[in-house]
Amino acid sequence: MLKFTKMEGIGNDYIYIDGIHQDVPMNPHFITKISDRHYGIGSDGVIVILESEIYDFKMRMFNLDGSEGKMCGNGIRCFAKFVYDHQLTKKTYLEIETLGGIKKVWLTVDNNKVQYVKVNMGRPILKSKDIPCLFDKEEMINEPIDVDGQVYYLTSLSMGNPHTVIYMNQLDFNIQELGIKFEKHILFPESVNTEFVEVVNRQYLKMRVWERGSGETMACGTGACAVMYASYINGLCDSHVQVELLGGILDICYENGEIWMSGPATTVFEGIIQEEVFNV
Repeated sequence: MLKFTKMEGIGNDYIYIDGIHQDVPMNPHFITKISDRHYGIGSDGVIVILESEIYDFKMRMFNLDGSEGKMCGNGIRCFAKFVYDHQLTKKTYLEIETLGGIKKVWLTVDNNKVQYVKVNMGRPILKSKDIPCLFDKEEMINEPIDVDGQVYYLTSLSMGNPHTVIYMNQLDFNIQELGIKFEKHILFPESVNTEFVEVVNRQYLKMRVWERGSGETMACGTGACAVMYASYINGLCDSHVQVELLGGILDICYENGEIWMSGPATTVFEGIIQEEVFNV
């Protein structure tokens, strides 16, 4: 049997599994099966807690389709809550190893449970080749790009994973039809997370997100950071904003060249996956 915890950060939900004390299958078949909302537990994917040789912990995250992602902002907040609440650590400051780099995390604890998490998300990356983005300029900032005969103005960057940001007059549109066009666009060899943004004012942004490998999700922490920084360099917002996603609001701040994200982390339920499920 395999113990798991279902957690969410403003609606961005993952299945969290302790890989330190359990052997966790991390193949696409297992990931997609237990992530399925009809035949499995139901989630945007799976996050596995592992030991790190140098840092406090190592995080591996997998998308709904079984592909491995580099980082997840909402996921790392829940990851930090998991390790503290499950007594894997007593520390309220953690350094967590991810494929998107080392993330520094501060925990706010009440009644021995983590209620709120602040994460140093690091420096945003604008160089096209490092996103990666196959664009003929060093940076893609508000650049017109033809997508199926229609021109969109894209600002692309990496927050440990690739993002492209598009500004809209309003967010009531068919994201299923549009999102996949950007995710699989030839400009993005590793595909891309796409954020559609409505600027309410200089301190408040609204967004919807299409995540590579998962489709539309309720929230995306790295996406909210990408939206804030893209809006900042395009002169559309201040250095400290509230970003509203379908699942809730994140506090995002740009300070001394780095992005800081703060938000809640919630445990939904815990359970056991039967052996016959993950041995198939």
